[in-house]
Amino acid sequence: MARLFAAAVVLCWLAVPARAAGLDAAAINNADFRAKPAEDKIDATVVKAQILLDRALFSPGEIDGKLAENTRKALRAFAEAKGLTFQNALTPELWGKLTETSQDAVIGQYTIAASDVKGPFLAKLPAKMEDMKSLKALGYTSPREAIAEKFHMSEALLSALNPGHKFDRAGDMIFVAGVSNRPTKLTIGRIEVDKPRQTVKAFDQQGALVAFFPATVGSEEKPTPSGTLKVVSSDANPTYRYNPDYKFKGVRANRPFTIEPGPNNPVGSHWIGLSSEGFGIHGTPNPSKVSKAESHGCVRLTNWDASLLGRNVKKGIPVDFVEGKQDDKKS
Repeated sequence: MARLFAAAVVLCWLAVPARAAGLDAAAINNADFRAKPAEDKIDATVVKAQILLDRALFSPGEIDGKLAENTRKALRAFAEAKGLTFQNALTPELWGKLTETSQDAVIGQYTIAASDVKGPFLAKLPAKMEDMKSLKALGYTSPREAIAEKFHMSEALLSALNPGHKFDRAGDMIFVAGVSNRPTKLTIGRIEVDKPRQTVKAFDQQGALVAFFPATVGSEEKPTPSGTLKVVSSDANPTYRYNPDYKFKGVRANRPFTIEPGPNNPVGSHWIGLSSEGFGIHGTPNPSKVSKAESHGCVRLTNWDASLLGRNVKKGIPVDFVEGKQDDKKS
């Protein structure tokens, strides 16, 4: 897959007008440290930092160009791994370590493939689970959503980099986040879910950190388990099965039902089953809400993070649920 991507992506340094002021491929590729990047709008320095974090397997979740909670979580984890003190923001030392991880341009050009626009696409994603059970597949709602997820981006950032583009014509060239060289093979010996911090870490057999992900971990209504569970299954494109015994808030069905696979399935594009009935680590149809919206007791990641983790776990790997110290929202 990486080779196919490399063939389609041409690194580009041309300045192209964008909707966000000062935002284009060159601005992001050439971005340098700034003490106070914007927090409420897309910022070139933050986009670059997020892509570098993603490549280094310290996932910021959805790459949206905003220095918000999930990016701060990734920066904290990266700083700790490098032996640095995290000061709730980018620092020159942290920026220097981050830019050392990759010398490649972070924004490149991509040729829209026929498969990106083929569909079928949903006219609208139902808000209620019960309304999803009659659909033949839980696909994307548009080519823009599909392409944004393919490159770990928010739809807003994709549109800002490609003003006026509808993303519906194969052969067109667009600007995207350069995440193709993110490692795809991990050796995992243990997974740690930090409940208060809402994060997931993967370690190898020697205890070294190999990947970090922001997560949504349970809710007051349906808290996640405590202690240690084990991985019992890992399934791409899962069918979702609802059991009325779960008694999820907002679901009124009193009979079991199933929802067909697809990236907009309630558990996204990958399910990692754990040794407690009904609990797992899985993807989500709403990557922007990871860490921001409660789950039904499970551990929710972006689809791309869940797929990376799911492809590399084996049955029997321990999953430790820890009661760490909750970070301040600005840290």
